[in-house]
Formats: sequence, structure tokens, C-alpha cells
Amino acid sequence: MEWLNYHHLFYFWTVMKEGSITAASAKLSLAQSTVSAQLSKFEENLGAKLFRRVGRNIEPTDMGHLVFRYADEIFSLGREMMDSLHGRPVAGPLSLKVGIVDVIPKLVARKLLEPTGKLPEKVRLSCHEGKDEQLLAELALHNLDVVLTDTPIRSSLSIKAYNHLLGECGVSFFGVEKLAKPRQSNFPHSLDEAPMLLPMPMSSSRGMLDQWFERIGVHPVIIGEFDDNALVKVFGQAGDGIFMAPTVIEKEVAQQYQVQVIGRTNKIREKFYAISVERIIKHPAVAAISDAAQQKLFFEC
Repeated sequence: MEWLNYHHLFYFWTVMKEGSITAASAKLSLAQSTVSAQLSKFEENLGAKLFRRVGRNIEPTDMGHLVFRYADEIFSLGREMMDSLHGRPVAGPLSLKVGIVDVIPKLVARKLLEPTGKLPEKVRLSCHEGKDEQLLAELALHNLDVVLTDTPIRSSLSIKAYNHLLGECGVSFFGVEKLAKPRQSNFPHSLDEAPMLLPMPMSSSRGMLDQWFERIGVHPVIIGEFDDNALVKVFGQAGDGIFMAPTVIEKEVAQQYQVQVIGRTNKIREKFYAISVERIIKHPAVAAISDAAQQKLFFEC
């Protein structure tokens, strides 16, 4: 295991915070030569240059900026730990690291996270988008506080985590005016032979959609299949076909993408979950997300 010299890291962090070796030396009550030597030793141990000389001054390299971001978080957490141990109010914003599975529409993610901005204490959000297995692995390592997804955690994954259903809603179908207007009166049968932009076949929503079409005897013309919710809306905005989105964001989709609602159905249900390592949610920001989703966002769906 590679060990990190936190004394060296602290000297580097101080130089970055103060803006120069001279100012950092005064702050640390050390000779400039001592600080310079410690920085050189730190760079040697890391195997990377953290500063480059520009005239008489030094500037951080890209690697320097990267190390500083980690150092700033490390020492911030250290201060929080000491404040907490001594019963002092924890300084700084509450940190919330969220994993968002890439199939979750971004407008839904925004609505789910919105309550964190209304808490009495400030919340610093850190959002990471990716595949469910990748994000759940990060959750298991405690690199994330919660994962927002549209499916519960699979039993085949050897991760100790808990599903918290945030809510569910039906879906709405959208299109530009020339596609929407002729099909609004006889929905959903008006979707027969309509140009459609659909989720990929392996997605949970596509499976429900195909079954629903089969039951009502509708056979749309598939123009494209997508695993990116934002991309399908861009194609829909361009008039390439009709697309669907959760009804809970119907108003926002219509306004943002300048499309009209053709119709909606509750026969297809989109579910949204928060997955955490806690059986009972304790993180105040995650609790706010769960409470607002159940009591407001999905209450009438």
C-alpha cells in the first residue's frame, strides 16, 4: 500500500491556499527553503510535478490542481471531524454525493434533488452519472451517499444496500405540432403506424411499452432506439418522431423541447428509487429527497 505523507500534503495545500511559497512560509512560520524542500520531496514521492515556474513565480500544473482538490476535501473533512468530536457546530455546507443512473431523465433527477436546496443548512451537491453497477459499487465503498435509479437493486449483486421507493407515475407521449395535433383525438390508437422514438429494447420501460402496444393493438413505426433520454428528446424536438417521458415532468418537457402532449397513460408505470447503505435513511438531505418525492412530487400520480 502506498502511504501519503500528510505533512507534505499540508505544506502543498497551504502554498496553494496562500498563493506563493513566501506567503505559505510566513503562515507556517517556516523558512522558505524548508517549504521548498518539502514540496520537492512531495513531488518526488508522488512521481509528478505539481508546480511549474513562470518567471519568478510558480503556477500549479494540471496535476497540482487535481491534488489540491483532494487535499482541500481531506482537510475540510478533518476540521469537520474535530468539530463534531468536540461538540462544536460543523462548519461548511452539508456534503451530498449522489449517483444518478444514466437512464433517469435529467429533468426527473433535478426535481428529485430540488428539496436539498430548501434545507435550513446549505448542501453541496456532487452528482455522478453512470451505469447502475458502477454507481452501486461506489455506494458500497461509501464514495456515494445515495444512488437514484429506476429499478431496485438486483439480488445477483453482492452489495449490502437497501431500496427506498420514492414514487411512481404514468407516462406521456409528445411530438411537435404537426405530429401531435392529428393524433390527440383518438389516443392511444392514433399511435398506430406513427413514427416513434423508443427506449432501447433491453430497458425496463421498453418492455412495458411493447406489452402495452400489443394489448391495445397498436404497431408504431420505429424511427430510432435510444439509451440516452436527453438525446431522444432532441430528436423529438426536431420532429423526427413521437417520444415518451414520465408524466411527472410533462409540463417541463413540453416547455423545454417545444412539443405538445398527445396523450398519457397509467398502464405504463415509471418507478424511481433511492438506494442507500442505510436501512433507515439518516442523511438529512437524502431524507428530504425521499419525503418530498413521496409527499409532493408523486403524491397524485
